[in-house]
Amino acid sequence: MKPQGAPITPAGMAALKARYDHLLGTERPAIVEIVSWAAGNGDRSENGDYLYGRKKMREVDRELAHLARRMKALRVVDPAAQIDRARVFFGATVTIADEDDNRQTVTLVGDDEQDAGAGRIGWNSPLARALRGASVGDLRVVSLPSGSREWEVLGIDYD
Repeated sequence: MKPQGAPITPAGMAALKARYDHLLGTERPAIVEIVSWAAGNGDRSENGDYLYGRKKMREVDRELAHLARRMKALRVVDPAAQIDRARVFFGATVTIADEDDNRQTVTLVGDDEQDAGAGRIGWNSPLARALRGASVGDLRVVSLPSGSREWEVLGIDYD
């Protein structure tokens, strides 16, 4: 049986695929064109355009290989297909409040698509691990480097 990969939302997978397609279809061909032009200008050892282009192409090729490996290893999970909407699972948008009634809304997404500034936290982050399986009204303690904090689940949504 094939082991299941790390979860990612359909939107997260689409963003990875779009980045891959952009690198492969736009950036890499432009760099190849510059390197080919620079190679035709003679001595390659002192040709800055050639040397920089080759370096940039290696970086793009490394990122393409990384994206290909990640996309192959990930498992797309659609939050809209979640059956038990009364508990926190992957893709849930959760409204929580701490002891001081500071409210926060976070969405549990794949680690490859997390963006704390946008309220998207990675599935394996301490807060997401603490919230997994919680229902409205549950209290969860999150151990952070700055100390433990208690959060109450106020709402759960799967849009």
